[in-house]
Amino acid sequence: METLIALGILIGLMVVVLIKTAVVVPQRMEFVVERLGKYRTTLQAGFHILIPFIDRVAYKRSLKEEPIDIAAQTCITADNVTLEVDGVLYIQVIDTKKSAYGIDNFHFAAAQLAQTSLRSAIGKIELDSTFEARETLNGQVVRALDEAAENWGVKVLRYEIKDIQPPRTVLDAMEKQMKAEREKRAEIARSEADKQSTINRAAGDRAEAIALSEGEKMKRINEAEGRAREITMVAEATAEGIRRVAEALSLPGGSEAANLEVAKSYVTEFGKLAKENNTMILPANLTDVASMVAAAMSAIKQTKVNPSQNPAPRRTVAKPRPTDPQA
Repeated sequence: METLIALGILIGLMVVVLIKTAVVVPQRMEFVVERLGKYRTTLQAGFHILIPFIDRVAYKRSLKEEPIDIAAQTCITADNVTLEVDGVLYIQVIDTKKSAYGIDNFHFAAAQLAQTSLRSAIGKIELDSTFEARETLNGQVVRALDEAAENWGVKVLRYEIKDIQPPRTVLDAMEKQMKAEREKRAEIARSEADKQSTINRAAGDRAEAIALSEGEKMKRINEAEGRAREITMVAEATAEGIRRVAEALSLPGGSEAANLEVAKSYVTEFGKLAKENNTMILPANLTDVASMVAAAMSAIKQTKVNPSQNPAPRRTVAKPRPTDPQA
């Protein structure tokens, strides 16, 4: 019985010693081991055996990238505007020993240094430049932290501003300014559109006027060419008619045919005379065509020479006269 008790105590001691001495380090982790309170070594990922009651794991560090939330803080710009700014910081342990012995709490130290660096950077710029200079502000915070974190065994990877919140009064003023700016751009756009529209209409009117003038020019040229062609054709036809008449007169019976045609034309025109003129001519001998022609020509010449002596239209009847045998 006593043997069994002793054996159980021995097994328990062996389990305690195994727990104290066997250490398994996960991937992307490092453990700092102290021997009797003094730094001994840094354990990498894997299985390790320690000396019980002498060695102990003092610090455990993750080598992964760690995000740290930076709480919102009050910052004052160069033009004395108060802003509420928050952000997020990304750091990574690159030296486990320095991170354990170089500073007590590198997470807290990095967050505080990020806030002070951001306040200093924002205090150098005006409000209008704050929203446009986020990349510049982020870079300034990273550079300031990286210099200090080198002794902590920590690498500052990047810093990002999450939100910039100005006071409500400043927001109202900014909204009014943006509204005025948008209205200004809209008015400029409308004026440019009106200007372009006026220019386009003027160009269209000019093109239309040029086209109309060119059309009128071509029309007049075509009409002139048509009239010239008409005159030429009439003249050629008249000349051809005269030539043929002359040829016909030289033929046997040509003179008699010409006299017959003249008499026929006379009779036809005489029938129209009473309709087209206010003066009626009645020859003394209607059978004497030569006398009628002479009397008609005489009356027409009298009417054309003294048109003012007959202000009102009237009919004139010629008295019969003896026929001149020599006519």
